[in-house]
Amino acid sequence: MQSRTISMQINGKSYQEEVDVRKSLMELLRELGLTSVKQGCGVGECGACTVLVDDIAVDSCLYLAVWADNKAIRTAEGECRGEQLSPVQQAYVEEGAVQCGFCTPGLIMASTAFLEKNQGKKPGREEIRRGHAGNLCRCTGYQTIISAVEKAAEK
Repeated sequence: MQSRTISMQINGKSYQEEVDVRKSLMELLRELGLTSVKQGCGVGECGACTVLVDDIAVDSCLYLAVWADNKAIRTAEGECRGEQLSPVQQAYVEEGAVQCGFCTPGLIMASTAFLEKNQGKKPGREEIRRGHAGNLCRCTGYQTIISAVEKAAEK
């Protein structure tokens, strides 16, 4: 086994970890107790493991942990401020975009990245759909997710 020591910020907290060079970022995050990061398909198709790496949405099941060296990682756990949900999280709750919850953290992170990239713009429904193309949900039919992103964009 070949390992490397990496340093990173996860949700604003510094970490230094020795990791197997073959380990995915998703596996590392789960080991560190960040359970919002879900193991879905394992091949980058479903988006359940989406996190932000330096503010860019990535499928953490495909992203090697060693690539996160000196990067800032954000997960759904880190989007809250104390007891207060982020605008995206709050909009998901208000619009009923949370069904079984398995895909929700990945979708929230994809929505966050999408809105940060398009800050100050009012995205259309089709643009929102395209911005979330890498995330699958079997429960909501996507309409409530799109409505939540529209609501969060207004805030």
